[in-house]
Amino acid sequence: MPNVHRGSCLCGQVVYLVRGPLRPVVACHCRQCRKTSGHHVAATSAPRGAVEISGEPRWYESSPTARRGFCGTCGSNLFWDGPGESLSIYAGTLDCPTDIGLVGHIHCADKGDYYEIADGLPQAEGRDPKLTTMILKKE
Repeated sequence: MPNVHRGSCLCGQVVYLVRGPLRPVVACHCRQCRKTSGHHVAATSAPRGAVEISGEPRWYESSPTARRGFCGTCGSNLFWDGPGESLSIYAGTLDCPTDIGLVGHIHCADKGDYYEIADGLPQAEGRDPKLTTMILKKE
């Protein structure tokens, strides 16, 4: 199947399928992402209607406007679900090949003090709607 991506948690209890293009990966350095992942989060996204989830992810309401999906068995972080038409997907949970790459960093003002961002990609101090909403269509 062309343009179909699969992913899962570590133990395989939650599996998902994405039909269609994925947004390029954006690294989020906000405090919540650092606390839930142990570092920064690298996430892609897809329109909600393009994502089919099998299994029962657990959801944690991390703010009044967002929740985070994870596997209740192995604890793998899988999704960030906030306002908008897309569901964010933790890029490390995708099976390879993904055919996507890192395009920038958001919430850099909140990044940990133990690392530097030195890849030359765009860095936003906070949220950046241009980075987080784009979906690149493959021709």
